[in-house]
Amino acid sequence: MSSPRALILRAPGINCERETFDAFARAGATPEYVHVTQLLAAPDCLDRFAILAVPGGFAYGDDISSGRVLAQELKAGLGDRLLRFVDRGGLALGICNGFQALVRLGLLPCTQHRLEEEVTLTHNLSNHYECRWVTLQTTKSRCVFLPAGLTLRWPAAHGEGRLMAKDAATQRLLVDEGYAAVLYVDAHGQPTERYPANPNGSPLAIAGLTNRSGRVLGIMPHPDRSYLPTHMPQWRRTLQEQGSLPTDGDGMVVFREMVKAAQAEG
Repeated sequence: MSSPRALILRAPGINCERETFDAFARAGATPEYVHVTQLLAAPDCLDRFAILAVPGGFAYGDDISSGRVLAQELKAGLGDRLLRFVDRGGLALGICNGFQALVRLGLLPCTQHRLEEEVTLTHNLSNHYECRWVTLQTTKSRCVFLPAGLTLRWPAAHGEGRLMAKDAATQRLLVDEGYAAVLYVDAHGQPTERYPANPNGSPLAIAGLTNRSGRVLGIMPHPDRSYLPTHMPQWRRTLQEQGSLPTDGDGMVVFREMVKAAQAEG
């Protein structure tokens, strides 16, 4: 089976590209770093890839708002080419700051199939940066590669993660129409808006979005910081009690499933 090529975007301030690269390599992809200046200088190079990954970090220092400058660069330099990439079968992933960039670019949730900012990721209700492990549940969503019904532990690390639509009805539509692919859940497995299980206060517990076609996924917590078994917070206890560790940490499912979906596309 062929190894799909994954473009791992680099830009000033992005700092999670190595983890993202390694996770995709372990999942069976052929990842390649591409700096944003290279991509904008030769936009056709996007056609060589099956997967586009925008890692986390603080692109351009998040000086205006998180992900804003990177989003404007991509929109001005690539524009509808990104929509065509998805339409022809490409998959895209934005993690944390990458999610913020895809939202501000308009690639998520992209309910009308045009690059227009429909929702925002704004400051946490706690009014400070949150760095903590959270419990997540995947939903029966439009996403073509993320299985439903998974309960996952990933670390969150962000200051602007509260996903807000223009009104309560639109926020509800994201859940009811399958755009909300990942939710924050409490100790009983129920979606929650309560802190600290929901670290930013996102209404309806939304932690991640997919797009209309289900080929783009954006998530605030970090699968790239939980893809190895030794990333998990209780790995020493697991090793002591079971005598061995699982092959993967909880975050690896995203990378494996994306690679499988890309391989299925051929």
